Formats: sequence, C-alpha cells, structure tokens
Amino acid sequence: MKLNRIFLVSLIFALMISCSKDLLDQRPLGQLDESAIKNKTGVEKLLIGAYSLLDGVGSPNTVQPWESAGSNWIYGSVCGTEAHPGSNSADQSLMFEIEKFETTASNEFMGSKWGTVYDGVQRSNDVIRIMRQVPELTDADTVEYKAEALFLRAHYHLEAKKMWNRVPFIDEYITYSNNNYKVSNDVDIWPRIEDDLKYAAGHLPDNQEEIGRANHFTALALLAEAYLFQHKYDLAKSVLDLIISSGKYSLGKFEDNFNAATKNGSESVFAAQSSVNDGTMGANGNLGDILNYPYNNGPVGCCGFFQPSQYLVNHFKTDPATGLPDLDNFNLTDVKNDYGLLSSDAFVPETKTLDPRLDWTAGRRGLPYLDWGLNPGADWVRDQISCGPYVSIKNVYLKSQSKTFNDVNFWTSGANAININLIRYAELLLWAAEAEVLSTNGSLAKAQSYVNQIRSRAADPAGWVYKYTDDQHPELGYSVTPAANYFIKIYPGVWTDPIFAMKAIRYESMLELAMEGHRFFDLVRWGIAETEINFYMSKEKNISSNLIGASFDSARDNYFPIPQSEIDRTNHHITQNPNY
Repeated sequence: MKLNRIFLVSLIFALMISCSKDLLDQRPLGQLDESAIKNKTGVEKLLIGAYSLLDGVGSPNTVQPWESAGSNWIYGSVCGTEAHPGSNSADQSLMFEIEKFETTASNEFMGSKWGTVYDGVQRSNDVIRIMRQVPELTDADTVEYKAEALFLRAHYHLEAKKMWNRVPFIDEYITYSNNNYKVSNDVDIWPRIEDDLKYAAGHLPDNQEEIGRANHFTALALLAEAYLFQHKYDLAKSVLDLIISSGKYSLGKFEDNFNAATKNGSESVFAAQSSVNDGTMGANGNLGDILNYPYNNGPVGCCGFFQPSQYLVNHFKTDPATGLPDLDNFNLTDVKNDYGLLSSDAFVPETKTLDPRLDWTAGRRGLPYLDWGLNPGADWVRDQISCGPYVSIKNVYLKSQSKTFNDVNFWTSGANAININLIRYAELLLWAAEAEVLSTNGSLAKAQSYVNQIRSRAADPAGWVYKYTDDQHPELGYSVTPAANYFIKIYPGVWTDPIFAMKAIRYESMLELAMEGHRFFDLVRWGIAETEINFYMSKEKNISSNLIGASFDSARDNYFPIPQSEIDRTNHHITQNPNY
C-alpha cells in the first residue's frame, strides 16, 4: 500500500454518504455505492485516503493548500517567531493578519485548517466503520486497520487541539445519517486522544513493510507528545524511554532530513510522504509549501514566502570561546545582513562564530544556497521592508535534482518530493530531555546528554555547509573551506539547575527544529508564549513593517479563533474561544 496522496475522487465522494466534510453536516456532492468498497481493497484505499491528508492537502474544504499545510509553517513557525509570511501584505493579507495575532473567526485560513483536520478525522472513521462490514477481513487485518485508523484519528484531533484547544471529538458513530453530528466542544478531548493512541501502540507492529505507515513506535511518539502537552511528564518520560532504548532511531546527517533523496532515514519517526513524476501532474508533491521558494530569478522563481526572521538567525550566534549560545543576550546584536541593500551593492557576510545549522535553515546573502549558487540577496526577496532579507531552505530541492524530485507538470516547478517531517528523532530527544528535567524521577545529567547528542551532530564538520570550488560554477562541487565561521560545542560539566536546563532545551529546540512548524505550539505549552512573542515583536518590527503595533495576549492568542462557519453550522453547539 503506497502511502502518498492519491486523489480517489469517486472514493472520497463515497465517504460522504454518511458524513460531510464540514463537521459532518453538508449533503454529499456525489456518491459511490458503499458495496463497491466493502472489501479488503476498498478498506485499504480508504486508509490511504486517511493517510493522504497528513500533508494537509487534498480536502475539498481547503481553499488553498498553504492554508492547511501539514507542515504548519504559518501557524507553527510564522506565529512562533521563526519566520515572516514573506512576499508582502498586498499578496496574502490574511497571512499577515495571522502573524500579528489579529486573526478573526471569518479568516478563510481557519476554515481551511479546521475542515482539513476534521476531514482527516472522518476519513479515519470511515475505515473503522466500513471494515466492520467486510467479512473477508481476517482478525489480523481488522486489528491492523483499526490501529492505523485510530492513530490517524488521534493525530488529526491533536492537530485541532493544538490549534483551537476547545474542539469536539468525532468518532465513527457520529454521522449525518445518524443525525448526531452537531457535537459540542465543551468536553476536553485529551482522554479520547490518549485512548486511540494506546490502542494503536498496543496493536501496531514494530516495523511496517510499506514506508510511511504508522508502527508501534510512531504511536508511542505521538502519545508522548500528547502527554507533554498535558504536562504529564512522568508518563511522557516512560514512553520516551521505551522508544529511545529500542534503538530503532538514530541521528544521521542533519541535512538529510530535508533532502528528497535521503528521506525516510534513521531519524524519521513520523512523516507525511511526498512524491512526484508519478502521473498525478504534481498533485502528490509537497503542495502546502509550494509558495516557499526564493522570489524572482531564484530557485523555482515563486513565490517569496516563508522568510526566516532576524530573531531566528540571531539564535545561531555562538560564543567564540565556548561554542555555546548566549541564552539571554542573543538578540542584542544582529547577525550581519544585507537589509536595505541591492544585490549589486557590496556586502560581506557575518565573520563571527555561528552554529553550522544556520546555513541549512536560513538562506543568507553571499553563502552557498544548496547547489543553486551564491544567494544574491535582494534579487531573491520580494520586499525586504515587509519581511526581511532571508529566504527558507529546508523545503527546497537541489538544483541537481531538477526533474527528478520536482514535478515540472505543476503550475510551478516547486511541487517536490521532500517529506514533511512531523516527528523526527532529534525532536524526540528534546522531548526526552524536557521530561527528564520536569518529571519527578528525572535526571538533569540525562537531559544534558540528550541535548549534547544533538549538538555533537551539529559540531561534526561532515555536516557543515562548504564554499564552492568555483562560485561561478556551483555544479562543480564544494571545497574543504567552511562557508562561514562555524564553531559549536557541547554543554560541559553536568547540569545542576533545572531552570537553566529548561532554558537550554528550549533554545536548542529553536536551533534544531527551526522552520519546521512546531515553535508556536511549544511556546504555548511551555507557558511562555506571551513573554517570548512580545519580546520578539519589540525588535523585529524594525525588520518587518507588518509587526508595527502588533502584540500578543495569552488570554486570547494562545489559541486561534474557531471558524464562525462551524459555529453557525452546528447552531452554536460549538462555541467560540475566549475573547474572540
């Protein structure tokens, strides 16, 4: 069973026989007799349909794919201080509204994201509902399909929980035909998410033959995440200990996580699969990130969105004596940038010591941009005054991979085969470090060792960016000279202060997971969103004009507004989040 996106249009319409796509209350647009899918092949295709929404693309509820992207680049990274929307507000004004935390319940992004995650929930439920009517399935088949469907249902509900907090739980018994689809959001759904994941973890195999399918450890990892969001650190620690001690995952090269040729490696715990040149005209590519390439004559040429913030870049400074970050004063001075300069103006990149992960994370002027050549600066940025001087990298394929790992049949050549890393092992190690600090029986020394594993990987010169042998011909390869003054070390000694330890873990999460759509949700669960985001905005407004006058209020902004359309459709069984 191949788990990339497959647009089974008639099958999707079949799923609408007993349910609808906007919280179960719209009539179907078309349908296929259920008898056509009441067989093993039909159930497997239903399961593929449920997996296919992991990237956030393909639901009929979505207006544009970036609005519901599984990478959460808008909600997790832009809202989490790591990036600006990019381009300018004249192009995508609703993104800029979200960045400033001025989102309204009528913002179409909210409707797209809500509709997509609940479409994922319902597709998962359809697997469970239909498989019970298929006598040819063996007991082993039934357990396997149910476990995978419950895992996916938990994932989509967890996505909704992170976004809106007060959300309804929809199981397989809630359907349009049962007339019980107007479900309220006044009950906390964490216990139901936990139950789904416990079943999945208890019934899934350790390994799957098909790449992309959930296994025992994938379910445990998502359960650990659910525990962390509830501050159940003892339970999270016990689950994370099981995963780490299994030896199933390990840290490879940092950059391999963002390369279509090396995806699904030893670090991939849970990923949305992407593919191209498979006869779907690019539809299976990572479309949620389709806008997020340098502008103008840069790679792909479209569309200049998702630009790293100066605040993010400043995190990568290191102490020239110790190789450690300055946890408190990193933002007092900026890493040198070309803000306000033309590409024809003279510019020398930063010469002070930096964490080498920076140049796999943010495209800086004068540095190699993968194998596309030296980043020229302003020529690749649509509007520096709007969103700053940097461009994203992690979502971009290599020039040498053109026509192999991107699909030229799409409306841009940016539909690529890079997976969306939903959980990777480095993040799991950072979760484990956090659990060691905050659980009742944890070890600060063990927490430090987990962080140092990640820093040791970053310190290995084999994973650094190097200068080209010839700047005019990047296709000739790289020299032995690092592209910048990289210097990074592990934390020495043994941590003894839990407050310092948590500060270091949170900082390391920024360095390691930047631009991967997690930061905002982490800031909220750590209880520091208001402090950090307002601190970020107080200075970043000098880089991005959109942030002038912006502020964050945790009493409202920890969660997004529930789409007004969903409140109306349920006759107010669903109620709005506070202060919207």
